[in-house]
Amino acid sequence: MRFADIPGHEQIKSRLTGAIEAGRVSHAQLFTAATTGAGGDKQNAALPLALAYIQYLNCPDRTDGDSCGTCPSCQKISTLQHPDLHFVMPVNKQGKKSGEAITSDAFLPQWRTAIAQTGGRLDEQTWYDILGLDNLQGLISKREADEVIRKLSFKSFEGGFKCVLIWLPERMNTEAANTLLKILEEPWERTLFILVSASPRLLLPTILSRVQEVVIPADPTTGPPTEETGEEFELFVELMRLSYNDKHLELVKWAERVAHLGRERQKRLLENFIRLLRSSFMISAGLENISYLWGAEADFCRKFAPYIGAHNVEGLVEEMETALGQLRQNGNATIVFTHLALAVSKMIMHK
Repeated sequence: MRFADIPGHEQIKSRLTGAIEAGRVSHAQLFTAATTGAGGDKQNAALPLALAYIQYLNCPDRTDGDSCGTCPSCQKISTLQHPDLHFVMPVNKQGKKSGEAITSDAFLPQWRTAIAQTGGRLDEQTWYDILGLDNLQGLISKREADEVIRKLSFKSFEGGFKCVLIWLPERMNTEAANTLLKILEEPWERTLFILVSASPRLLLPTILSRVQEVVIPADPTTGPPTEETGEEFELFVELMRLSYNDKHLELVKWAERVAHLGRERQKRLLENFIRLLRSSFMISAGLENISYLWGAEADFCRKFAPYIGAHNVEGLVEEMETALGQLRQNGNATIVFTHLALAVSKMIMHK
């Protein structure tokens, strides 16, 4: 993938290519992007930019701030088949046997097809749908981390950088994270780790402290991704309005509806709720210019902002994060969302 294949984001492209030309290539980088509308992760340019960065880094014929796209290295990276480029992503499968080891390599054909079809703008739920996981959780295991270290122990096949792209590193279990932490602390020469995260706040602090963060802001040159609110945004609006009006019976019905959504969608829903609450607080604090909201989201949060302040934003976010943790531990969704809805209704300030 070339930078030219990705609309907008000219400033971040210039920063990435400039760092390579200046010889400033950090061995571990974290790419993350703001979700800028109801489209959520589907609008995230972090993965396409990470792929374009890796291709540019390994291209011997760079020109005009981009990889050539035609040399053997570019051809192999563009099809995700370069021998020095390794991928790690959360995986799982139905009917998994006890003790069976599952790693990303077994799913590389599906991964290549998904990237080709989406241009790299892939979200977690779509990936799980491709794998046919239903309500199963994808994960990155210690076996996967051991395999990464094994691969990196070999010499570079083509003499360039050995690159590992970890998509959704927040899905690593603690053992996997600690295994990779060792190599992040003492990296091998000409080895590059690119972590592409949708929820960097879920990463271990020890991981975060060892990566250079590349924050990809909303790009005003491409405009908002959509003007439609989407069901997830509508559920947020409904929760806040019912909470403000103390409609307890309706809040219970709201919780029952959300409980019937897929488990991964429920998690994404809560992550978006947290984003919207924090954005509303930033608007309330006079920081709307860094809230990254568009269309209906921006309109609602401007009106909602007076009811979110220092007195309740931490409590609201804490309730959302607690619910998120309970879902990750396979808590009963009806109980989780009923408690959440009633707790939120107590914290919304009435005017």
